[in-house]
Amino acid sequence: MSGIMMMSCASGQQKIVYPEAPRVDTVDTYFGTRVADPYRWLENDTSAATEAWVKAENEVTNRYLSQIPFRDKLLRRLTELSDYERFGVPFKRNGKYYFSKNDGLQNQSVYYVQDSLTSEPRVFLDPNKLSDDGTVALTGLSFSHDGKYTAYSISRSGSDWSEIYVIDTQTGKPLGDHIQWAKFGGPSWQGDGFYYSAYDAPTKGKEFSNVNENHKIYFHRIGEPQSSDKLVYQNPAYPKRFYSAGTTKEERALFLIESGAGRGNNLFVRDLKRPGDTFTQLTTDMDFQYYPIEVIGDKIYLFTNYGAPKNRIMVADIAHPKLDEWKELIPESDAVLSDANVIGGKLYLTYDKDASNHAYVYNLDGTRLQEINLPSVGTVGFSGDKDEKECFFMFTSFTIPGATYIYNVDDNSYQLFRAPKVAFNADDFVTEQVFFPSKDGTKIPMFLTYKKGLEKNGQNPVYLYGYGGFGISMNPSFSAMRIPFLEKGGIYALVNLRGGNEYGEEWHVAGTKMRKQNVFDDFIGAAEYLIDQRYTTSPKIAIVGGSNGGLLVGACMTQRPELFGVAIPQVGVMDMLRYHKFTIGWNWASDYGTSEDSQEMFEYLHGYSPLHNLKPGTKYPATLVTTADHDDRVVPAHSFKFAATLQADNDGTNPTLIRIDSKAGHGAGKPMAKVLEEQADIYSFIMYNLGMEWKE
Repeated sequence: MSGIMMMSCASGQQKIVYPEAPRVDTVDTYFGTRVADPYRWLENDTSAATEAWVKAENEVTNRYLSQIPFRDKLLRRLTELSDYERFGVPFKRNGKYYFSKNDGLQNQSVYYVQDSLTSEPRVFLDPNKLSDDGTVALTGLSFSHDGKYTAYSISRSGSDWSEIYVIDTQTGKPLGDHIQWAKFGGPSWQGDGFYYSAYDAPTKGKEFSNVNENHKIYFHRIGEPQSSDKLVYQNPAYPKRFYSAGTTKEERALFLIESGAGRGNNLFVRDLKRPGDTFTQLTTDMDFQYYPIEVIGDKIYLFTNYGAPKNRIMVADIAHPKLDEWKELIPESDAVLSDANVIGGKLYLTYDKDASNHAYVYNLDGTRLQEINLPSVGTVGFSGDKDEKECFFMFTSFTIPGATYIYNVDDNSYQLFRAPKVAFNADDFVTEQVFFPSKDGTKIPMFLTYKKGLEKNGQNPVYLYGYGGFGISMNPSFSAMRIPFLEKGGIYALVNLRGGNEYGEEWHVAGTKMRKQNVFDDFIGAAEYLIDQRYTTSPKIAIVGGSNGGLLVGACMTQRPELFGVAIPQVGVMDMLRYHKFTIGWNWASDYGTSEDSQEMFEYLHGYSPLHNLKPGTKYPATLVTTADHDDRVVPAHSFKFAATLQADNDGTNPTLIRIDSKAGHGAGKPMAKVLEEQADIYSFIMYNLGMEWKE
């Protein structure tokens, strides 16, 4: 394995010599087409050879990043900007208020409890005490309905695997309960126990790569060992589906959600007031979404896109709950219904209009009361209890950190409750929304945030971000990490690509399977628009995306390598022929299709798969691939194989590096110390390779 070595080139830049990655003769045949996979050995993430390659690659990357002149200054500025109090939205349980708070640089946020909104907060649960390095994250809190117990879920090193513990709510004393190998569901209480979803213990050494199959729902009674937990539901006929359960506040109903075989889910319900009642299946088409919002009396309020691509609210009777007996309460509108809550006997509905939130209050009979005039273009989230009028909401935008407000429904007013103080002046920046035509003429929205007074001189650095998949909308949000880039003259561009849900299910479907190229065309179109409108030029554009967004970056940099100056594919899905063979990759088939579906689907995937479209002798953008050793969502093999191939194929002096984090996963729950280091690396790489300077 070679370390980093610099050689002079004709261009005057330095050439990096990368670690050796031996090629093997592995070949797969798809519908008669032979496809080589020379770095298949890198899929074995626990082998000595892979570990040695990872170590050598990190040495090369760290050496390169340490030589960026302003990397340390950037880290100091990011640390300063991140050192502010962040509060979660308060919520009330059994007469007390709970909220999360981070003093600024704490690795994990701490949960506090208050007797009233004006009383002194007390620490309720501090996840920073669960590990020395902050790599144990709190992923969920669930209170028993009588308030006696609190179950909390943790993740170790960023993994999707979850462990559940229980404490006495009043004293904070840990009880002996400990659940392992939970994933994607729970805990949800009934009486003195709770439901949760779990898998059988995985094969030792393959905890983070093997396919997850046979998801099950269990009921755990307090004080008993996990081995005694009652199996509530499993469906061996469909081993590659997810199952989760949830109860209502009064423990009237137990809902079961089945997903993983389409773009939506199936819904089941059990009436807990009827002894011996079994699950009733309400729906049978998993290409639509069906989610219970609340049960009030005998009525189930439901959120669905069945018969309404932009979503609607329906009502069912718990005694006659099947889909054909549901009644429409609030019909589909021109805007996309994106969230629904029952607070104080009212429905609080959030709609997306051109990718930003608008909020309305309705009576439970479906009549609209009023619109809540939000502070600006941005994103809102509500918190409250169905039986109490007290309502909180969190609001954020590109330049407004998450601020919490108390809403008064009677006079449709709100007052600021808590607002963080960040060490920058929001008034120095402006956000505009533009619309541009994609390749097929579809109008695509994009938010641009930059410093006031920006000149359209064709030379501004751009951080171009997108996702474009799984019906996930990209709404305005704040990140302190972007501020130094903006302060130094950069433009942050967020593109609302097809594949998301910004305009409903039709917008989502337009970016799936045999139409996935639309997503890449939209992103490429965004870059071309910014160049045409003289915001920037190709060498000044950095494209960034994570997970499905990492696939986006990988596809665009292989299709149009000359269009971008920098590419940052983060935890990306890079091998589109084999993605479904790892952990929960099979769950993405509803968006992607698989190489086993048909010859046509194989050829389409092969045509854009980032790994398979790297070409020897091509000059690729300066690239920093990022992944982590405990990513069991998108396994690091994707990034490993892509980086090894890119380093072999790249012709030119642009660096093509990979940054592999340790004791970290797909991103959720990452400790602040690791976040700051990672963002300093990414932004310094971007700014350095876009030719930006650091002037105090």
